[in-house]
Amino acid sequence: MAFQRMWRALGALFLIAAASAAFMAAAWAQQAVPALAGRVIDQTATLSAGDRQALDAKLAAFEQRKGTQIVVLMVPTTAPEDIAAYANRVANTWKIGRRDVGDGVLVIVAKDDRRMRIEVAKTLEGAVPDLAAARIIDQQMKPAFRNGDFAGGLMAAADQLIARIDGEALPEVASASYEQRSLMDVDWEHLILFLFFGVLIGGPILRKLMGAILGPLAAGGLGGLLAFAFTSSLVVSGIAGLLALGYTLLAKPASFSGGGGGSGHGYGSGGWSSGSSSSSSGDWGDWGGGGGFSSGGGGDFGGGGASGDW
Repeated sequence: MAFQRMWRALGALFLIAAASAAFMAAAWAQQAVPALAGRVIDQTATLSAGDRQALDAKLAAFEQRKGTQIVVLMVPTTAPEDIAAYANRVANTWKIGRRDVGDGVLVIVAKDDRRMRIEVAKTLEGAVPDLAAARIIDQQMKPAFRNGDFAGGLMAAADQLIARIDGEALPEVASASYEQRSLMDVDWEHLILFLFFGVLIGGPILRKLMGAILGPLAAGGLGGLLAFAFTSSLVVSGIAGLLALGYTLLAKPASFSGGGGGSGHGYGSGGWSSGSSSSSSGDWGDWGGGGGFSSGGGGDFGGGGASGDW
């Protein structure tokens, strides 16, 4: 009897170990959730840059007006998961939608699988019920995808989702003052780099050309004007102007001597060399770009939505 009980216990342990190993293997085989790098993420290189920008602009304008976050993801395949499981896992990882509202929608296309899905957060299941999501897939996405018009299908789906969510009574987007909105929209990294190097080079030159008094005043005025042009903030422009004025007062006038000894590499302060400009030149190519996008941290996705194919 004891021997039989021992064998039963060993058999049970073996079954548990086998089930755990199978579960771990399945989890290991799952695709990693991609980084949330924007409102439109195309890992299949299907959409053109213009298509992505147009769709992103539509979704960004809607988010700014209504607060709801809609994200589009195109992947080659969701294997080994079906698209519903993959979409739910991605959506719950990203948590798109406002933190205190949870109003997020994920539109996912698995191009090689010829499958698509609209995943809807719980808050929006009344605005976009499963039947409505299925209708958008069948009437907007499927016909366009069959004709190879992925951008058109996604734009049409976005229009339908926006129209339905617009009719939902959601909390209003928190408003900000004009100056606050301006400051939030500023690309501070590029502005600081621009002012820093501009003052570093231009300050000593202005002092050399205009003298020890007028040069710093001109540098301060130009620095303040540039900061105001980018931020529309009197406070920020005032601080930038004072910093430019102070630096130019302390800096040595620029030397314009060419040729000998390496002095032609410097602009008076001793800290700037011709080689350093190349190290930062790569940062200027995306000046004024689309800015960052991040999750609102609120979407709770319970499996609402619909899937389809084409």
